[in-house]
Amino acid sequence: MKQSRLMSLVESVANVIVGYGVAVVTQILIFPVFGLHTTLAQNLKMGAVFTVVSIARSFALRRVFEAIRTRKFSSADLNALRSPERTTD
Repeated sequence: MKQSRLMSLVESVANVIVGYGVAVVTQILIFPVFGLHTTLAQNLKMGAVFTVVSIARSFALRRVFEAIRTRKFSSADLNALRSPERTTD
């Protein structure tokens, strides 16, 4: 069964929200280990930047893989048209 567009949107929004929370919590826990001391406001801003970068990366990779999929499909179609399979009974 295919996922509806609405549920795809809900999944994407949930993924971004969870990712943002994970980024901020990770920064709060890890930065002090490396001697970096930031305020909550700074962590929230950095988390937002990382989230935007993550969305852009995810979108770019999705488009690259879609282009690869489309190119493979087109090549397969062209090959099938050039040399159609013959069946003998």
